[in-house]
Amino acid sequence: MTIIYMLLAISVFVALIFFVLFLYSVKNGQYDDTYTPSVRMLFEDELIKEGASEKNKTSTKKVTNPETEPVIAQE
Repeated sequence: MTIIYMLLAISVFVALIFFVLFLYSVKNGQYDDTYTPSVRMLFEDELIKEGASEKNKTSTKKVTNPETEPVIAQE
């Protein structure tokens, strides 16, 4: 039973070490993305063109309005 307590204590200690290292790396700017914002403006036009071309496509699905369509009686 004592081995469980020892393993639990070691795992909490290792988790705390990883958490402190994560906070340290975030504070020092390790996860700051300085490259993508400068490149995003180069590819933004392509995304706008793709979005516009998708909006211009029309579907062949017939849209019916139940108020104007004649009612066919079924027996």
